[in-house]
Amino acid sequence: MIDAPEDDEFPAGDGTADSDANVQCPYCAAINEIVLDAGGGASQDYVQDCEVCCQPWRLRVTFGPEGEAEVTAETIH
Repeated sequence: MIDAPEDDEFPAGDGTADSDANVQCPYCAAINEIVLDAGGGASQDYVQDCEVCCQPWRLRVTFGPEGEAEVTAETIH
């Protein structure tokens, strides 16, 4: 596997990146604690179901240069 150039400086597996986050479901407003996988790259986009109402949401995760995660959840249309 070939790493993208921007991933060379990303602290994915060295323990400095956020490993979890609290996300509010865009459907029922319940707070869900999710596990983050920094090894998936600095920018991620995937679908995850709410633990309460089971609706699927689109998650966008972006890791900053220090490993801090910004997470957003959106409804799927």
